[in-house]
Amino acid sequence: MSNNSLKPKNPLYRVQFVSGGERYELYVKELISSSVFGFIEIADFVWDTHTELVLDPSHERLKDEFSKVNRTYVPMHNVLRIDQVEKQGSAKITQLSDQSSDKVTTLPGNRVSPIYTPKK
Repeated sequence: MSNNSLKPKNPLYRVQFVSGGERYELYVKELISSSVFGFIEIADFVWDTHTELVLDPSHERLKDEFSKVNRTYVPMHNVLRIDQVEKQGSAKITQLSDQSSDKVTTLPGNRVSPIYTPKK
């Protein structure tokens, strides 16, 4: 049995990342290391069709925000988690409170610094 037979034909990914003090959770079919250094490239967004009467406002906000986006580039240091999943859940945005932001720390410490710094 080859490794290729273990890969699903149409993989689905749940990508969680932080942006602007909020945690984004999106479902996408395409996920690659970007040619733009330090970024993850995500594309082919998957949205719920909402056959229920109850609509999630954060899901609708995400659909609006990414409605005309073919692909987006997320900084690697903002990515919390990437899961390959069998079943799609609901995309959502969650506000990070002061309490939960203690659990999400940018490295190193709380300051942003370049990965490579040339010697002078």
